[in-house]
Amino acid sequence: MAILQMQRINIYALTKHCKGIIEALQRAGVMQVEKLEVEDSVFYKEDTSSQQASYKRNAVTLANAAEILSSYVTCKKSLFASLMGRKVLSKEEYYKRLDDYSTVLQSAYSIIRNHKKISENKAKIINYQSKIESLRPWENLDVPLTSTTTNYTTTVIGSFPERFDYESLRLAIAHADSDLEHFDLEIISSDDNQTCVFAVCLTKDYERFMAALRKNGFILPAFSADVSASEEIGRLNEKIKRRKTLSQKCVDEIIAQKDLMEDLNFFEDYFTMKAEQYAQLENLSYSPHTFVMTGYVTKKDGEKLAQLLFSQYDAQVELEDAQGDDVPVVLSNSRFTEPVEGVVASYSPPNRKELDPTGVMAIFYYIFFGLMFSDAGYGLVMALACGIAIKVFKNMETGLKKSLKMFFWCGVSTFIWGLLFGSFFGDAVSVISKTFFGVDAPAIPGLSVPIWFNPTEGAGPTKLLMFSFLLGIIHLFAGLILQAVNYIRSGKVLYAIYDDLSWMLLVGGAALALLSTEMLASMAGFMLPSVWLTVGGIMALVGAVLILFFSARNKNPFKRFIKGAYNLYGVTGYLSDILSYSRLLALGLATGVVAQVFNQLGAMFGGGLIGAIGFTIVFVVGHTLNIGINALGAYVHTNRLQFVEFFGKFYEGGGREFKPYSVKTKYFNIKEEI
Repeated sequence: MAILQMQRINIYALTKHCKGIIEALQRAGVMQVEKLEVEDSVFYKEDTSSQQASYKRNAVTLANAAEILSSYVTCKKSLFASLMGRKVLSKEEYYKRLDDYSTVLQSAYSIIRNHKKISENKAKIINYQSKIESLRPWENLDVPLTSTTTNYTTTVIGSFPERFDYESLRLAIAHADSDLEHFDLEIISSDDNQTCVFAVCLTKDYERFMAALRKNGFILPAFSADVSASEEIGRLNEKIKRRKTLSQKCVDEIIAQKDLMEDLNFFEDYFTMKAEQYAQLENLSYSPHTFVMTGYVTKKDGEKLAQLLFSQYDAQVELEDAQGDDVPVVLSNSRFTEPVEGVVASYSPPNRKELDPTGVMAIFYYIFFGLMFSDAGYGLVMALACGIAIKVFKNMETGLKKSLKMFFWCGVSTFIWGLLFGSFFGDAVSVISKTFFGVDAPAIPGLSVPIWFNPTEGAGPTKLLMFSFLLGIIHLFAGLILQAVNYIRSGKVLYAIYDDLSWMLLVGGAALALLSTEMLASMAGFMLPSVWLTVGGIMALVGAVLILFFSARNKNPFKRFIKGAYNLYGVTGYLSDILSYSRLLALGLATGVVAQVFNQLGAMFGGGLIGAIGFTIVFVVGHTLNIGINALGAYVHTNRLQFVEFFGKFYEGGGREFKPYSVKTKYFNIKEEI
């Protein structure tokens, strides 16, 4: 529960070691490089945009080649591929693989060329097949598909967009031009959509003949050929066959590269890293023989990094404690609280002046999630699944591992709350015992009977509701205490009294007073002695006075009083915040009730073998759905309670996240221990 001390690091070295140092820093992944501008005419900057573009193009080429190869070669992927993470390579393995640089890149170009040829051949084949389909109606025509003209006659080939027979077509032409007599025609094919004809007319009547045909919708074919339709179809089929042969040859050449997939992935990562390295070179300042770079590093890594750079590159390193609001933030927490750092970061990293809320938030996060999920069986499944995944998959990505650790502890909390409420896959123990063995389940604490109370029976819902409100008040007070600590650390002790202690007295006093009245005592199940009504009233009154007269920051007493009155009106906001914790009851009950419903549905099949099969199916499907839906609900509403109710009481955030220059690749992780 701390923000690590950061150091400003300045590195000075010979220009010849520049790229080596950049690579070493990338593999180490502990330094955030900052842009450096040196106000000295000796120093200059470098533009590496062309090199970056070149490396990015190569990375895209290799990615495309890998995607093409995977579409032709079935690559078996594990169901747990996302958990396996990137393959870890040592620095020695990394440099050894670089020997195949040229060969792999040429192979990638070859794969892309072959794929392009395959695409071109497919397009040609589709074109040829389209032509064949358009030639089918003309297969019975045994003359070339082109018009011919002699001194006396001209042939015409074309089609009408409707069905005609010989007589009806001659009548239609005669109707269009009654003086036209010297022509003949032959119907080659006819259907409901078109009629294909071969016609002959006198050359001198050609224009009149064509005009008569067009009046009936005649169109010329979109193709011509010096051979008959059947011969042209034969030619096109041969072309299709040749194209398919060429495509298959290209496919075979691509498949022959199936063992190249890992190399393609490696060099995609390599070029991605090189592009990032050249991007970082623009942040440096150069002199004719040296360069200087700056950035941030955590104090625990600063000396180690300095020793590494000095021993390998004879670099001179300056380290000094970083000060200021713009210094990036790195959180440091225990194994129990570290997993929820991602929740804090998703809201906003803390600024350097305030406490890291992760530790306190983690406790409430696990408690609230478990209370909303509240089934020992579900918690056991979640904890075991996450624990096994973390144990088995050692190379899992850091972010995913943190998430699984968080859900592991959420599962543990859920298991504990489930035992307290006596829910193990709902009332599965009792239902199974009665349905299949005909006896009531033995009283097993946590499994068939609750250790604390059953929130679904009798006064259980009311009791859980009051407990949820109590947790909510504690949660809100924790936020106020953290704000008070921040005030005290910055020397504003009175602010801690006016802004935090005052609200704790008002809200806490009101709660004590209400619990000593019969109205609320009937809901809570207990009643405080009447003396607490007086004590609580005095506490609330003191808190209200502090808010009314001192919460506003204004030298004018009247304005301070008016603003204080407005601030006091904020008690309605506290009431709303406390009521929002009723979601702990709602989701907790929903999980348990739905689980019981699925158990009852399964029990409807009765006992015996068929009943056992039916119960098992309903049990597995139903509880899987219940786990998925209510785990998501618990996650969303737990985050909401932290972001809105908790953080809203004290948290400013706005810190700059520490983003070290590191290996950002898809397939391989090249590490260098410092």
